[in-house]
Amino acid sequence: MIFRNAIGRRVGAAAALLVTLSACVPRDHAGQGGDPTGPPPKSSSPAPSASAEPVPTCPASGIRIRSTGGDAAMGLRALGLELVNCGDHPYRLDGYPTVWVLDERRKPIILAVVNGAKGITSGFDQPPQPITLHKGERAVATVLWRNLVTDSTVVATDGAYLSVAPAAGQPAEDVDPHGPVDVGNTGRIGVSPWRIPTT
Repeated sequence: MIFRNAIGRRVGAAAALLVTLSACVPRDHAGQGGDPTGPPPKSSSPAPSASAEPVPTCPASGIRIRSTGGDAAMGLRALGLELVNCGDHPYRLDGYPTVWVLDERRKPIILAVVNGAKGITSGFDQPPQPITLHKGERAVATVLWRNLVTDSTVVATDGAYLSVAPAAGQPAEDVDPHGPVDVGNTGRIGVSPWRIPTT
């Protein structure tokens, strides 16, 4: 009888020890169905941090202008422009962007800026149409030039920056040209009118 009581006490002590040890198992591996050899459940992972990218502010003009990248083929350059109405009021356009090409010191380079693409290429001479952009809507235009050297005695021109206004007399914004504005010695660039994008 004494022997049986001793065994019972040992079994009880062992069971109590087992319960105590199981309580020490990490929650990643017990109580949540996790695999002890794998990663912790996703619910225990920290929430992803918010993006550090600043949200662009809307200029006082109520519009934002940026470049959408360039294309080059056989010396012809085409740089896309995008104008977004980020303000609270309708914005009206009826014409061409005003463009300045700047050198590395941000000084204007003397060039002829033509409406359309006369003398540069064909297919960009459609007349402008009146446009009204509501908040969040956009218009696009294209800046065109040729990297062409026709006179070896004239130094080729390379612009480093662009400044673009939605129309003559309006405030301008710096626009990334995504590379040099390499007009050679042609002395001209062309601009298409603002239009509603087809896509």
